[in-house]
Amino acid sequence: MAARTSRSSAKDRPSYRCTECGWTTAKWLGRCPECQAWGTVEEYGAPAVRTTAPGRVTSAALPIGQVDGRQATARGTGVPELDRVLGGGLVPGAVVLLAGEPGVGKSTLLLDVAAKSASDEHRTLYVTGEESASQVRLRADRIGALSEHLYLAAETDLSAVLAHLDSVKPSLLILDSVQTVASPEVDGAPGGMAQVREVAGALIRASKERGMSTLLVGHVTKDGAIAGPRLLEHLVDVVLHFEGDRHARLRLVRGVKNRYGATDEVGCFELHDEGITGLADPSGLFLTRRAEPVPGTCLTVTLEGRRPLVAEVQALTVDSQIPSPRRTTSGLETSRVSMMLAVLEQRGRISALGKRDIYSATVGGVKLSEPAADLAVALALASAASDTPLPKNLVAIGEVGLAGEVRRVTGVQRRLAEAHRLGFTHALVPSDPGKVPAGMRVLEVADIGDALRVLPRGRRRSGGGDGADGGGGDGGGKTASRARPEDAPLQSARRQ
Repeated sequence: MAARTSRSSAKDRPSYRCTECGWTTAKWLGRCPECQAWGTVEEYGAPAVRTTAPGRVTSAALPIGQVDGRQATARGTGVPELDRVLGGGLVPGAVVLLAGEPGVGKSTLLLDVAAKSASDEHRTLYVTGEESASQVRLRADRIGALSEHLYLAAETDLSAVLAHLDSVKPSLLILDSVQTVASPEVDGAPGGMAQVREVAGALIRASKERGMSTLLVGHVTKDGAIAGPRLLEHLVDVVLHFEGDRHARLRLVRGVKNRYGATDEVGCFELHDEGITGLADPSGLFLTRRAEPVPGTCLTVTLEGRRPLVAEVQALTVDSQIPSPRRTTSGLETSRVSMMLAVLEQRGRISALGKRDIYSATVGGVKLSEPAADLAVALALASAASDTPLPKNLVAIGEVGLAGEVRRVTGVQRRLAEAHRLGFTHALVPSDPGKVPAGMRVLEVADIGDALRVLPRGRRRSGGGDGADGGGGDGGGKTASRARPEDAPLQSARRQ
C-alpha cells in the first residue's frame, strides 16, 4: 500500500519542460542545458491518459494522383525578386514569416507588395501593430503604394484582426508584426512565447480555412535569430530573412525554409528614398569602373543561392607604426583573410605582409563568406603588397587550401558565364572548369604559385613572390596549367 502511494505521488508531481526544444527535468532551471535558451523552462503537470475516439472526417482520403493540385498554384506578388525567392509567388493558404533587423526595410517591402498584389478579385488587408494608420499612409504616399483594393487597419488584438478578416475577406493578409498582437484569452504580454504561439496558430488556421495567403513580420534577436519560440518557424510554410547593411543600398531576401520551392534562391533589392526596387542585375553595385587597374583590387564571382554576382575585393597594405600590425576587414571573414595571409607568406614566399597594417574590404556592402572568394582575396593582398595592379578584365575563382593548392568550387560554369556576360575576358580558375564561354580565355591554376604569375615579373619578385610556372594557351578555350608564363593569355592581356 505504501509503495502504491509513493508511485502515485511521484506521478502527480509536476515537471518542467523547455518550450524551445522540449527537454524535461524534475526541477526548475533558469537556462535550458539542452538548447542554452534563457527563461524557457516552464512547469507543466503530468499528462492525463486519454483515448481519442474516431471522429468525422472533413474530406475523404483520395489517391494522390486524384488530388487537385490547381488549388495550390502560386500567384505573383507583383515584385519579381520576391517571387523568385518564393518559388513563383504566394500559394493560397500559405503562411510566410519575414524576419529582419529593425530599419532594414521590411515594412517598406511588404507595403509595396500589398499595393501591387491588390486587385478587383484579390483584396489585400494590411494590419499594423507597431504604427498608426496615418503613419503607414504617409509611407504609402512616399513610395507610391496606394490602391483602392488595399485595406489598412491598426490593431493589436487578435480577435479584432479576425473580425477584419470576416468583413474584408482578403486574399492576402500582412501582419506587421506578429510580436505586437496578443490574444485576450491567453495570459502573458505581447511578444511572449505563449502569445506568439497563439497568434500564429490562429492566423495559420484562418489562412488554411479561407485559402488566404499570409505574410507575418517577425523580429530578430541580437544574434540575428528569429525572436519567439522555435515552434513558430516550424508552423509556417516559408521563412525568409531580410538582410542588409543599413548604411548600404543593397538588401537581400534569403529563403531559409520553403515548402513550395527551393531554399537556395536570393532576391536583391535596392532601398532608396522613393521606396524599394528589385534588382534583376545587381552586379553593378559591387564593382568600381576604372580606366586603369589599381593595385590591391581583384574581381571574383560569388553565388548567392543560385544567382552569380560579380564582386570586387580591395586590399591595402601600409607600414605599421605599432608592434602588432592591424588586420581590418569589411564584408570579408577575418578568419579567411588571416588564412590567406599565412598561405601567401609560407607558400607564396611573400614576406612583406607580416609587419604591415592590412585592410581588406568589399565594394557595395556585399558580404563574401564562401570559400570561392579565397583566390581573389589572396591576389588582392599580393597585388597590394607588391604595389602592382592585376591585369584588366580578370576574375579569380577558387578555394585556396593551407597547402597552397587551389581547389575546385561549385558552379564554375555559371560564374564564368556571368563574368563573360559583363564583359570580362580572362579568368583564373581551378583545374577542369568544364565548358568555357566562347571568346573567354581561362587559365587553370594548380596552386597559389601559379596564380601569382599573373603579376608582372619585376614588381612581383620585389614583393617576394615565387612558385611554379603558370599556364598558357590560345583564346576561346581552356589553357594548360604548365605552359610557359610568357605564353599565358593573361600576360598578353596585361601587356595590352
